[in-house]
Amino acid sequence: MKSILISLFLSFQIFAAIGVGESASDFKLTNQNGDEITLSQFKGKIIVLEWMNHGCPFVKKHYNSGNMQKLQKDYRDQVVWLSIISSSEGKQGYSTPDQALSDMKEKKSYARFVLIDQSGDVGHAYGAKTTPHMFIIGKDFKIKYEGAIDSIASTDTDDIKGAKNYVKEALDNLMAGKEVAVARTKSYGCSVKY
Repeated sequence: MKSILISLFLSFQIFAAIGVGESASDFKLTNQNGDEITLSQFKGKIIVLEWMNHGCPFVKKHYNSGNMQKLQKDYRDQVVWLSIISSSEGKQGYSTPDQALSDMKEKKSYARFVLIDQSGDVGHAYGAKTTPHMFIIGKDFKIKYEGAIDSIASTDTDDIKGAKNYVKEALDNLMAGKEVAVARTKSYGCSVKY
């Protein structure tokens, strides 16, 4: 019985997602140029992780309206923005580096890199459930925010202007040297296609 409990505990530890206040989990993924990028190479900077899938209507809401790109552009000098695709081959949103580069140009993305997480290991480590699902890592390499991009869970672009943008608020808090006022929200969108 004791060995079963230990096994269950260890299994839980492996699959437990990283939470707000915990250290970010380092990873190595291939970017849109075919280069390997590690998260730890950006230690000491504020990092945004954005899980995405351009086939998802919720992602389309934020990209077709220009909302996501505006956020990326507004903070590009202060943060490292990493868009992550965890869709597995054959599923909606799957992308090769070449496709990711083409999509970046077409969507006019200001993300520093689009990273391909084909195995889904990074998505599972962070507990990414939806596209979009947003994480902000502070300069101390700890998770400062996790959840939705904003407060209105819809696919309607008209809802953007009336929504509270949690990512913008969290970034502004961090840049002002403050604690993030709303550190955790429920993400909304399409399920990540692991």
